[in-house]
Amino acid sequence: MANQLVLPTLDTLRSSVAPDVNVQAVASQWFSAFAEAMQSKNITAVLDLLVDDVFWRDMLALTWDFHTFQSTPSVKKFLADQLPLFTLSSFKLRNDLVELQRPYPDIAWIQAFFDFETTVGIASGVFRLVPLADGSWKAHTVFTNLENLKGFPEQNGPRRDHQPNHGKWAAKRAREIECVDEEPSVVVIGGGQSGLDVAARLKMLGMKTLVVEKNERIGDNWRKRYAALCLHDPVWYDHMPYIPFPVSWPVYTPALKLADWLESYAHSMELDVWTSATVMSGKKWTVTVQRADRKERTFEVNHVVFALGFGSGIGRIPDIPGQNDFKGQMLHSSKHNLATDHAGKKVVVVGACTSAHDICADYADNGVDVTMVQRNPSYIMSTKEGMPRLMAIFWEGGPPTDVADRVNASYPNSLLKLVHQRVTKDIAEADKELLDGLRKRGFKTTLGDDDSGFLLMAWNKGGGYYLDVGASQMIIDGKIKLKSDGPISRFTQTGLLFEDGSTLDADVVVFATGYADARHSYRALLPESLRDKLYPIWGLDKEGELNSVWREVGGRSKDAELNGIWCMMGNLALCRFHSKHIALQIKSYEEGIFGTRYQ
Repeated sequence: MANQLVLPTLDTLRSSVAPDVNVQAVASQWFSAFAEAMQSKNITAVLDLLVDDVFWRDMLALTWDFHTFQSTPSVKKFLADQLPLFTLSSFKLRNDLVELQRPYPDIAWIQAFFDFETTVGIASGVFRLVPLADGSWKAHTVFTNLENLKGFPEQNGPRRDHQPNHGKWAAKRAREIECVDEEPSVVVIGGGQSGLDVAARLKMLGMKTLVVEKNERIGDNWRKRYAALCLHDPVWYDHMPYIPFPVSWPVYTPALKLADWLESYAHSMELDVWTSATVMSGKKWTVTVQRADRKERTFEVNHVVFALGFGSGIGRIPDIPGQNDFKGQMLHSSKHNLATDHAGKKVVVVGACTSAHDICADYADNGVDVTMVQRNPSYIMSTKEGMPRLMAIFWEGGPPTDVADRVNASYPNSLLKLVHQRVTKDIAEADKELLDGLRKRGFKTTLGDDDSGFLLMAWNKGGGYYLDVGASQMIIDGKIKLKSDGPISRFTQTGLLFEDGSTLDADVVVFATGYADARHSYRALLPESLRDKLYPIWGLDKEGELNSVWREVGGRSKDAELNGIWCMMGNLALCRFHSKHIALQIKSYEEGIFGTRYQ
């Protein structure tokens, strides 16, 4: 069964679950043996507690990196290489977080949380036990995660500032923001959610951090996007570190509301942010920042975190012949603002994913003649049917966010793909009327890579899907026109010519066609000699982990030339969880306790 990626169904395991199974006793017995084996570094004993096709995912705790090991031979090598480097102790089962789960009638596992300590860290873990034919239970998944560093607790809760401040706070904050008394040890480029999250994490670890934001106000990265923009992830999934959204917050956040929240967050967390500021250059690592008054200031830092979003906000426009012949207006979706800017005109939107649907719906709502040009099939899922199924742990009445984050991370992507294949089928059946209506209009749909929905599409290319909040019905009803019957050949003076000879007139063509390679912004600032040292950033590696996100961007060796250059990006949930990982890595470097990344 090793290396065969299949779900651990009861049929596959040739097993069953007794109705009166004592879940706590099973978890406790397994965990006692696991803790003893790990602390004594008895690899054979550890392996005996795992099924052959086990998944073990580690985030920094035992590898100082992100790794997924699949099958006992892979786990055996990992443990043989890494256990000798760590002293493990203080294993404790979280009895309040042990439960039997039945995600489907033919799947049963006992999920449990635990805590432990390494040589320098405080860590957590999640395991899932499946029943075997002989009546025993073994682990199908193990997740280990670095939570904190020994001796360097976050400065919050009981460690917050207890001293009263009578009339001095404003002046103190002004000096802190201007870095008058202390220069930063970390510069974060970008003041969106990713930059603010990592700055907040670093502040809690006592590290002076300066956020450099090119826009005039914090939140302008959302405020200046198209007016119809609204998050398609639910509020329970989107909380930021330390300050969750209020209980009255809407399920789906309008972009302008989020922009104001980010501004409030930076103020409340007392983050040091320079707006209307641009990083002009960077050496290893000398950072020169130019502010709105054109004055420059230079900092010597050990760490620079790039937090500039997917593709650094630089739109990608396909190279279609004849663009110079077109007499109308052509723009990327990142430059689009209001549908009413094009009132009375014929608009063509090239693309059929999230931005394209949002923009087309806005045009249709405002009475603008709009046609969507679909070049490739898109995965469509209604938020009504999909979100409660996919986001059950991030929903009203779900577990605390920190618990949900660790459950979510405990599923390696290759295992999550198998789960999503089932969930995607369920969602498609629930969305049958919607999908049938789209296909009848000529809209090309897909169920994603290997019928796994949008998961791998998001991880591999950051797009290819639309989580429907109404635009799909507008296509079905003809309010949004659709052309999906062939590739574009070229521009004409009055619009687009297609390879089948058909044409489409347009006064405005909007390209909702994604963003540039995330490495673009790094290359613009790094010395020329280092630009080719960048590793791929987005996309999955052979283990199913993202290439360089939430780590350094120049490889894993201690002498890599880009050590100290970090990537922070992702949606609000990913930034909330993984900002802690970047902060712990940087703090470990600064305190001289960072180990060797496992390769």
